[in-house]
Amino acid sequence: MKSYIEQYKAEVGGDGLLDPHEVAEWAYKRGLHKPSIRTVVDAIASDISQFFREEFRTNQDGQRYRAKHAVRFKKGDKTMSLWADMDDEKAPRDHFVRSFAQRRQQIVGDCFQLKTDVDVYNGKNATAQPIQVPLDFTLDVEELQLPLKGKKAA
Repeated sequence: MKSYIEQYKAEVGGDGLLDPHEVAEWAYKRGLHKPSIRTVVDAIASDISQFFREEFRTNQDGQRYRAKHAVRFKKGDKTMSLWADMDDEKAPRDHFVRSFAQRRQQIVGDCFQLKTDVDVYNGKNATAQPIQVPLDFTLDVEELQLPLKGKKAA
């Protein structure tokens, strides 16, 4: 993959920005990357997962919530996801406990990487004013909840 990405950059040039879809189409048309049946199934499963991720509903209090939640786990050397719908009474509570914990860990990991990236950028640009990125989201979350709290009072 690395070699044909370099070929793409050399042939297409550009502004230093890479669109993975454009690179993939370029590589596919040149026969540099041929998808296997597994790749096709994975792409369809990815589309289904994206559909699950984007399904939101609104409860009686006006709260918009994500309906389906995944738990990732290892089965042999393969990582898998199982999805459950919050409105499905058969879905086990433990699934949602694990899903919410995994999502929280993803957020922590994203914050850690963001902090590292900002620190590295600031280190590379020591003469400029450092970029500050606060990682305490308490007020942000409270602010987003305000419209909902106002609806309940009305």
